[in-house]
Amino acid sequence: MPRRINTSVPSSSHPRLRPLVLALSLALGHAAAAGAADEAPEAAVLPVITITGANDQNGYQARDSDSASKLNLTLRETPQSVSVVTRARMDDFRLDNVNDVLANTTGVTVEKVETDRTYYVARGLDIINFQVDGVGTPLVFGNMMGKLDTALFDRVDIVRGANGLAASTGNPSATVNFIRKRPGPALAASAGLTLGSWDTRRLDADVSSPLNQSGSIKGRMVVVSQQGDSYLDRYTTRKNVAYGIVEAKLGSDTLLSIGHAWQDNKSSGGMWGALPLYYTDGSPTNYPGGTNTSADWSHWDNKTNGSFAELNHQLGQGWTLKSTLSHNKESSRSALFYVYGTPDKATGVGLFSYPSAYRSDHTQTLFDIGASGQFNLAGRQIELAFGASWSRSRLDDLSGYGRGIGTPLTAATDFTGAYPQPAFDDHVDGSSYQDVRKTIYAAARFALADKVKLLTGFNATKADSTGLSYGSSKQKSASKTSPYVGLVYDVAPQVSLYTSYTGIFSPQSEQDINGVALAPIMGSSAEAGFKGDLFGGKASFSGAIFRARQNNTAEQAGMNGAKAYYRGIDAASTGAEVDLSGELAKGWMASAGFTRLTVEDSQGKAAKTYVPRRLLRMSTTYRLPAVPQLKIGANLNWQSDIEREQEPGIVTRQDSYAVLGLMTRYEINRNITLALNLNNVTDKKYLTSLYWNQAYYAAPRSASATLNWTY
Repeated sequence: MPRRINTSVPSSSHPRLRPLVLALSLALGHAAAAGAADEAPEAAVLPVITITGANDQNGYQARDSDSASKLNLTLRETPQSVSVVTRARMDDFRLDNVNDVLANTTGVTVEKVETDRTYYVARGLDIINFQVDGVGTPLVFGNMMGKLDTALFDRVDIVRGANGLAASTGNPSATVNFIRKRPGPALAASAGLTLGSWDTRRLDADVSSPLNQSGSIKGRMVVVSQQGDSYLDRYTTRKNVAYGIVEAKLGSDTLLSIGHAWQDNKSSGGMWGALPLYYTDGSPTNYPGGTNTSADWSHWDNKTNGSFAELNHQLGQGWTLKSTLSHNKESSRSALFYVYGTPDKATGVGLFSYPSAYRSDHTQTLFDIGASGQFNLAGRQIELAFGASWSRSRLDDLSGYGRGIGTPLTAATDFTGAYPQPAFDDHVDGSSYQDVRKTIYAAARFALADKVKLLTGFNATKADSTGLSYGSSKQKSASKTSPYVGLVYDVAPQVSLYTSYTGIFSPQSEQDINGVALAPIMGSSAEAGFKGDLFGGKASFSGAIFRARQNNTAEQAGMNGAKAYYRGIDAASTGAEVDLSGELAKGWMASAGFTRLTVEDSQGKAAKTYVPRRLLRMSTTYRLPAVPQLKIGANLNWQSDIEREQEPGIVTRQDSYAVLGLMTRYEINRNITLALNLNNVTDKKYLTSLYWNQAYYAAPRSASATLNWTY
């Protein structure tokens, strides 16, 4: 059991502080309602068993995870590749949103196709499974809008490969599981102020405390407020976040948790679509890094609300029953300006306007109930988890097309934002449809021998969709039972070998050129590898080879105006990866991973060439022995070259590149720290993605300073 560092002060020893804590909690709640906010604290104040931010002994390592199987297994016992981004890494490198977290994760690429819309890829395939505390549903309507703030979470688990047990679909890319912050047994509080490049300002606060004398009721509140300009012309953002949770013991064996999370993202001058990447003669464009296609009046506002109730009951004899009910709503309101066409290199002529206004409401209701425990049979221990889940996702959106679509743009005003705002009443179209998924699952772990464990189970899902989307029917129904089997063999006290196999079933929302939704993805996923512990369990390592076969996976085939259409392709992803995390020496934390893969179509030709074939992710910090209050660190993200065929004979290529970040943190005293972070230190200019046939440039060199107070 790792040593836990707890710098919080028990509330029972400070009765005079209770009124102050209650007043602070009320003040923070009022600030959240008004739009003020905060972020994640130094995790040293979190009295939890999971790995926390200021615990330098195990700050980059997690020992246990149920994200792959619904069974609480160690990472060595899990026959699948699992990476964990801990609170410590998020705090050290200011990974304040999901894009930053996943961009620093082994094997994952973040496809920022626009400023406010993002896709995620692992093992060459789209990530569509996102969960919170193990409960969730795929992104059945496609991509993620806005940037989910990570101040609400203690850690993020990324299970690579098909998650055939714990997710409703066996997509062979990855499943991302966000683990919420929970109240601790004693008073703990923190607040932080961050100032960064382009006038970025961020305030965050986090308070956790017992709410009654006995401590049977506990609460926690997290708030964040962030705003700033951007390296992109005319682009500004504002973000406010609030999260509250109350836990109450209803008896010695029953715990009820109720919570709500709210995030409000507002952006002005955000891009819809991005920059053209080639001229009519086929040569590549090369605009200044801050070039923005948006108009002065462009805006894209996204708001999310999520409520949940969770009931945990100990049944006795090591058995637990857990049920969760969640309701989420994501609303988007926007007026956007899309630029399409191919410019002439000499004159700049050849681009056209596409202004439109959009509103959408996406609601999800989720229910999950499951039991887990263990028993003995024939002298061998068997661990079992089983349950059922249900989800309903509904999308209602309305598009108001602006007058003047197709108006030619002039070279002098292409990217100045000067295009006048039109009336958005040329014509109206939209969607109204829903997706319902019903799943039953079971997982069992058998001790075949002292050193051999078998994990097996199944996931049976039925998915039904009804409604219309832009004049096309969304009526479809599909079902599939996906098997899972995994084997772990302990070849030494610190080293295990493993292998696993699962089926793939993943309904799709992408539409072909005729507006018809593509058929579900089918296929299989397999991997084999090794896992081990180093330095008495202070660090862990793993390696894997994998192969995933997908039939009919969506790939963008072109654009109808501003609307993308897709085709289904058969693809096989094959590769290998290694991963390392933990404390490598006293005061030296590290996380590193390398991935190499190939993606081919059914004819053996390279597919999804916008996905880098090699990826390196590295993060490390070191606490100087001579100055123990000082921590220094660096992270490095490297990827190999990528390309996209725009049209026959015209290919956009991006060379391999590396992005370097540096950090330092100094503990002024036991309560106050000052941190400095530098991003893209070498000021590398590169495109954020080639996922689409347009793209924009990533941020240049930037810096931030954070002053953090912890009680």
